[in-house]
Amino acid sequence: MPHKTKNVVTDRHAEPEKSRRGRKLKKSVYEAEMRRLHIELVKLQEWVKAAGLRVVVLFEGRDAAGKGGVIKRLTEPLSPRIARVVALGVPTEREKTQWYFQRYVQHLPAAGEMVLFDRSWYNRAGVERVMGFCTDEEYEEFLRSTPEFERMLVRSGIMVVKYWFSVSDEEQEHRFQDRIDDPTKHWKLSPMDLESRSKWVEYSRAKDAMFAHTDIKQAPWYVVEADCKKRARINCISHFLGLIDYEDLTPERIELPERQEGGTYVRSPMGDQTFVPDVLPNK
Repeated sequence: MPHKTKNVVTDRHAEPEKSRRGRKLKKSVYEAEMRRLHIELVKLQEWVKAAGLRVVVLFEGRDAAGKGGVIKRLTEPLSPRIARVVALGVPTEREKTQWYFQRYVQHLPAAGEMVLFDRSWYNRAGVERVMGFCTDEEYEEFLRSTPEFERMLVRSGIMVVKYWFSVSDEEQEHRFQDRIDDPTKHWKLSPMDLESRSKWVEYSRAKDAMFAHTDIKQAPWYVVEADCKKRARINCISHFLGLIDYEDLTPERIELPERQEGGTYVRSPMGDQTFVPDVLPNK
């Protein structure tokens, strides 16, 4: 039977009530639900492959809003041959002279593929606009052309899903401090992230303008409340699964063949090989 999750969507753009933001989720509940969603994602993967679907998912939002964590959990059980993550860096001098969408188009999916953009062409509506990396004319042209570009993708048979991760200024501040204190997370704080702290209002206005021009029926924006990372991951993945009617094409249980006996084979001497040392003591 086709699987379809029913989602009740009210005002997708309204700011969530303060009392609903950041509610903690028990670890046991989170892990059990994530396990269930991972199984469903594998079913979806098999359906995307069999039906030849082409799916594009855009992840946008505030710095430290948890986009990367959702992408990591969403792709964790999937084959990288079917689900690819695209996270482009700063455009080269040559790319700056191209049609703006050109460097993104080359990463669009073929049949049976899903492509997840960790930030996308909407850089122009956000960081480029706020930080002055594009001209007013380039920005205005982006707002005019993006809806038509996305409608063109949809008409060609590509499914376009757009997620905006909303995080409060208090929670963002907490996550920035955590990244400062943890040396394994320093790489997550770019100079642009730090500079964005002084432009919170400008980013908010840019986001509102972006939504006003690009929240189209063929490719609407979906807002993910992200003050609680675990809830954001569960809610986003569950919502994504609910957007696609898919059938369970899970392969039959695999039976392992009997392993070939050694016969006359003799393993080469252990001393002839270089082993990685065991750094932990045996207890």
